[in-house]
Amino acid sequence: MAIGLQAEPSEGVAGKKRWAMVVDLRRCIGCMACVAACKAEYDVPLGVWRTTVKVKDLGQYPNTKRQFMPRLCNHCDNPPCVRNCPTEATYKHEEGYVLQRYERCIACRTCMAACPYNARHVLPNNRTRVKIGGVVDKCTFCEHRVSNGLVPACVQTCIGRTRIFGDLNDANSEVRKLVAQKAVAVLKPEKGTKPQVYYIQPSQKITDQMSSPPASYAAKADAEAFYRHNKGRQFFGGVL
Repeated sequence: MAIGLQAEPSEGVAGKKRWAMVVDLRRCIGCMACVAACKAEYDVPLGVWRTTVKVKDLGQYPNTKRQFMPRLCNHCDNPPCVRNCPTEATYKHEEGYVLQRYERCIACRTCMAACPYNARHVLPNNRTRVKIGGVVDKCTFCEHRVSNGLVPACVQTCIGRTRIFGDLNDANSEVRKLVAQKAVAVLKPEKGTKPQVYYIQPSQKITDQMSSPPASYAAKADAEAFYRHNKGRQFFGGVL
């Protein structure tokens, strides 16, 4: 049942689109091009982000690894931000976007408190080029680009094709095939929000390989050469 300006879930509904994103964590190299593209697309001020890439270092020298975790609004099918917005500034589009109407926003931050993914921020008032300020903002899945046949800016600039965007209701779309064929996960499924950003996690075999010391003769020789030329600095065995 629709609540306020929340559209009914469109996933699997014939004749409707359901935009979604798949994030393949096996491919992310942490270049932050997606973050820079998003900043440029929306003139996002310093100190706030529509999308981020979390970085985590694991292991002990010299056997270490670095993991990257792209984050953005999950454009949930059951978004608590929409239900909790007292002015209906936040609403859910029939194609799945969770969007913000700035003219209605009173910056009460209720949506920020309701979002379990910390995907919202308040725009400062002192912006120079863009006059929108003092309201809550968030990722829109680049609705203005997608409605014109383009992919979101972060997807366009992702050099490793970590981020894949498309219509889940299209049986021939890449996102549909990935969600159907791969072991995907969503963030905080226990919250019942039905997030539409799906993650493909690296297999344990690959994770173990990345953090293990070089085993083969070739890998050991390469590691020795690396240490010799780089004065013992850390070596990522999984790269070879």
